[in-house]
Amino acid sequence: MPADPPVLLVSDHVEGSVHALTVPDGGVLARLTGRHLSEHAGFLALPGGRVACVDDRRGELLVLDPGGEEFVERAVPVAVPAEHLACDPSGRRLVVTTGLGRNGEPWSDLLTAVDLDSGEVARVRARVGEPGVTVLGGGDPLVVLRHREPGALAVHRFADLLAAPPGCPPVTPQALLPLPDDGHGDAQAPGAGLVFAATGEGVHRARRKGDALVAEAAIPWGEPARGWYLRLDTRRPALWSTLRGGDPDPLRWPEWTNHAWRHDLGTGRTHRTELGPGLVFRLAFTRRHTAFTRVHPDGDELVLLAADDTVRRLPLPAMDGAPCRGGTPWEGVQRRAVAASPGSDWVAVTRGGHGEVHLVDAETGQEAARLRLDTALRHGGHLALRCRDDGAEGDPVGR
Repeated sequence: MPADPPVLLVSDHVEGSVHALTVPDGGVLARLTGRHLSEHAGFLALPGGRVACVDDRRGELLVLDPGGEEFVERAVPVAVPAEHLACDPSGRRLVVTTGLGRNGEPWSDLLTAVDLDSGEVARVRARVGEPGVTVLGGGDPLVVLRHREPGALAVHRFADLLAAPPGCPPVTPQALLPLPDDGHGDAQAPGAGLVFAATGEGVHRARRKGDALVAEAAIPWGEPARGWYLRLDTRRPALWSTLRGGDPDPLRWPEWTNHAWRHDLGTGRTHRTELGPGLVFRLAFTRRHTAFTRVHPDGDELVLLAADDTVRRLPLPAMDGAPCRGGTPWEGVQRRAVAASPGSDWVAVTRGGHGEVHLVDAETGQEAARLRLDTALRHGGHLALRCRDDGAEGDPVGR
């Protein structure tokens, strides 16, 4: 029997819609309206080609199954605005943390724990901030919250959170591990019981020991730059980030330097590849490439990095309302989202404000199709690309 085609999920979090499209023809499998997904919490890959996400307006965790009988398989009330979303390696136990939303400073200390199998849901109060989260698996899963200012990894037993009484009671971590105050970026290696947090000093790592964490040696960035994003490569045991260097003033963003950073967890070797100046942030994995978008006043491009470190660059059409010199790269401007599946060679890139998605064949580096939606995708929207058995759920952190 032929394999199921890849499915692209396209979220317009501003206008409030979600499309499920077949790739590469763009056929509409399903569509939701009135759904404003949290772009920051992103999409979380679950087993069987499903994804989880959070509707920030309705305050619901959604489990979407693009190939199932019902597109929305489950809707569970959760606290919002959603900051981060993660699950244990089984895909059963999920945690949603809350963050800034449209507020000027952190104000909510609520987090929600959900057991998809039992249907149990609990909300508790942890600590005001913008906490990252990972959920370590095993017979007794642990929830690890990454806090800032003061920085720490706070450990909670998932079962304790789920057993909390009504009324959103405060919870006290049963273990704390110090961390620098500027943490931003989380990942875990499920098979090794390791959790990672990106900071200015490098990638801090800790290993589970019982119901606590034991710190291991940090992984240095290797140059005067840092990564603000951290991701596990499910194709091989490796961590990826994008190193940003230069003057941190947002108005100087066209001069920022960017390098792809890869740390092989098996060999302990670190590789860096120059991507070019401007804004580079999130990345995506195809079967044999890693994809980045680079935004710059002199022209945007999709950068494809092959396993042998060969770099291929594809120019992207300009966006009306794109970031420009003299302004910041993220306030009131159009952006780009990028997505791929480790089970295919397709890369999807949005053209914010134009309602377009470029579909690129990573093997050839050529645009194969351009999908046009009936929504503008202001601020770039957000994307997820899944094949039913692509193994993307091996990274149990929302992206």
